[in-house]
Amino acid sequence: MMTQVLLNALVVGTTYALIALGITIIFSIMKVVNFAHGQLYMIGGFVVYYFNVVFGLPFWVGLMMSFVIVGLLGVAMELFLFRPVMLRVKREEVTMLLAMGTAVFLESLALIVFGEKQRGVPPIATGIVELFGARLPTSRIVVIVVATLLIAALMAFIGYTKTGRALRAMAQDREATALQGVNLKWLSALGFGLGTGLAGLAGGLLVAIFAVHTGAGTAVSIKAFLMIMIGGAGVLSGAILGGFVLGVLESVGYALLPGSMTFLVIFLIVIGFLIVRPNGIMGKPWG
Repeated sequence: MMTQVLLNALVVGTTYALIALGITIIFSIMKVVNFAHGQLYMIGGFVVYYFNVVFGLPFWVGLMMSFVIVGLLGVAMELFLFRPVMLRVKREEVTMLLAMGTAVFLESLALIVFGEKQRGVPPIATGIVELFGARLPTSRIVVIVVATLLIAALMAFIGYTKTGRALRAMAQDREATALQGVNLKWLSALGFGLGTGLAGLAGGLLVAIFAVHTGAGTAVSIKAFLMIMIGGAGVLSGAILGGFVLGVLESVGYALLPGSMTFLVIFLIVIGFLIVRPNGIMGKPWG
């Protein structure tokens, strides 16, 4: 039973890590707490559904388009919403309210456009694989592999490319980065688009396992903040770890507890953990 639970946790955790990485990139670069991250995840799921089911294109085309469309939506949010506000107002709570308003707007708009029905896509792979006595659908193994490759590609981009190093430098010290001749406006838009694009990818991957609906965004946003609080706000490796920890807690909880009790227990565990270590597992006291 525990082998089955851990395999399920691996499926969910790898995709959760993509969500947490996206919100961490935005927070690190812009110092914006993006409460609309879950709604962007939801839009990514619908993008894959429409390209795959409605337009009849391969799942992988829909997944690529979920990154592109949701990423461009994130760039538009940075250019036309967050950037003008941040140039005029320095108080952080203003951007938080703006993000919350954006989340409500996107969810209401999605309800009008997509309706209330849950949507899913056909299985991306057939068959069942047995591992250590546990059974796992092949489609879930594909999700694990793809999510892992995406995480590895992102970490390589951040760590070894010139643009990735510029993003890291901007997250550490904006003024020093600007003095090196880096275009902060372009980099901010790129970082915001990359972060939101990861949310779209996560939604596109998970729609292959779970159905997506217009109310899914709020729950995903809450989970995203749980992940970064567990791992440490602003730390990329902490975001990955937080995604896997939440995936394990959720899978174990659903296996051992009634569904309505699972997240109550998770919240209590996270509250107790933050009392002991308020900066998260990999967060530092200085930020």
